[in-house]
This record gives sequence, C-alpha cells and structure tokens, in this order.
Amino acid sequence: MADSAVDVDLLDRGGVRLTVHGSRATISLDRPDKLNAQTPHMWQALHEIGQNLDSEVRVVVVRAEGRSFSAGLDRRLFGSEDVEGAPGLISLGQRPTEQADAEIALFQQGFSWLREPDRVTIAAVQGHAIGAGFQLALACDLRVLAEDAKLCMAETGLGLVPDLGGTLPLVQTVGYAKAVEICLTGREVPAAEAAENGLANSVVPVDDLATSTDRLAEAVAQAPAGAARETLSLLSQANEAVDPEQQLAAERAAQLRRISDMTEQLGYG
Repeated sequence: MADSAVDVDLLDRGGVRLTVHGSRATISLDRPDKLNAQTPHMWQALHEIGQNLDSEVRVVVVRAEGRSFSAGLDRRLFGSEDVEGAPGLISLGQRPTEQADAEIALFQQGFSWLREPDRVTIAAVQGHAIGAGFQLALACDLRVLAEDAKLCMAETGLGLVPDLGGTLPLVQTVGYAKAVEICLTGREVPAAEAAENGLANSVVPVDDLATSTDRLAEAVAQAPAGAARETLSLLSQANEAVDPEQQLAAERAAQLRRISDMTEQLGYG
C-alpha cells in the first residue's frame, strides 16, 4: 500500500462511511450512539460500496465507531411501520412473497460481496457483534477481535433466522453441531473462545485493535494482486467441499493463468 496515498472519503450515508487510502478501503459503521445497530439503508450503502469499489483496492477493512461493532438490527425494524422508508419486519411480512424475497435478497447483497475473491476483507471487532453484526463479521475473510469482543447469533431467540449470509460461513468455520448450539442458545461467544474455534484469526488488546488490523492488512496485501485473487478463489471453492478432482483441475487452470500472465509481463508473450 502506497505511503504517499491520500485518504479519500467516498461515501458517508446511512450510518456507513467509506474511506480509501491507496489500495486499502476502510468501511466504518458510524452510529455509535445506537451501538451501530443496522438498518436497510446501511445494507444498501454496503451494497453500493461493493458495486463501485475501484479495482485497485486490494484490502477492505470493516470496522465500527464506538464501543461495539454492531448490536444487530435497529429495534425499530421489529415494529409495524416502515423505518426511514425501508420496510419493518411486520410490513415485510405483509408484502407478496416474491416482493419480500427480492427485498431480502438485496439486503443480503450488502454482505455477500465481501466474500468475493477480488480483494481480502478483514473485520475489526470490538465489544458486541450481535445478529447482523455477527453476520457482517462472518462475511469477511479474516477477523481480528479485541479482547472485549463478544459474538452472538440472536435471531433464533427472537423468532427469526440468520438471513444475511451468516449460516454457511458459521458452519464452515465451527462445524454443524457447534453452529447449532451457538444459534439456538443465542449465547455470547467471548473472544478467547472465538480464537479457539476459528471465528477469530487473532485476539488483541482493545487499544491495539486498529494497529493489529493495519499490520494484517499490510501483510495480506504483499502478494501480487493476480496471485492473491486466484488463491482466494481456490480457497473459497475448496471451503465449499467440491470434488477433489474438480479442485485439482481448478488449481491447474489457475496456475496456467498465472504463468501466462507472468510470461506476458516478462515480455515473452
């Protein structure tokens, strides 16, 4: 990442702020007075960021202002009225099924792009990451947790289900039985346990969260962009338990693309 790059604020809307510094983008949840409780407007902003990030961005850090990463859904969404023009849960349930399904699909797109292989994504989590907050952290490739972090999948206890893409990475990370226990009990998973079961890549003192995340972002950005992208794609595919022969074929194809690119760059194409 170029030290000479200048921070550029590209978006500040709906409680989400985007800053780009060279090849790094930082997404900040910015509703600290509400513990960064999430709304459909925030998901729309996240989706817009994913759609419009410059191809030069290699690493995306998702962080939050204040003492908590995210307390989950904005409680106003549990009412019958729309929230700032977006449907509350009761209103959503009263819409035709196809329309409601399409709206939830749009919400999911605010999270799903974070797992695309175009760039590495890192969640920096402090305090509580509840429900939608937990799922946002799970959407990222890597997670750095402060020692005070607590993860909680609260949806089932509220009569709902995790529907922002969190179920697949949770099962892939901790296994089916542990995922069942975490979701159905709605208990808090402290940072130390998260590190033990793979939900955290590292746990650091609260005051070191930003610095530790910066170091990780710098480290993962060292590999050539094409090689990083192809590797992320291979690892993501392997994580979905494809046929071994299919994975070997994918590795061969990716390697040949890399060799071809390198040959061309060296002037032998």
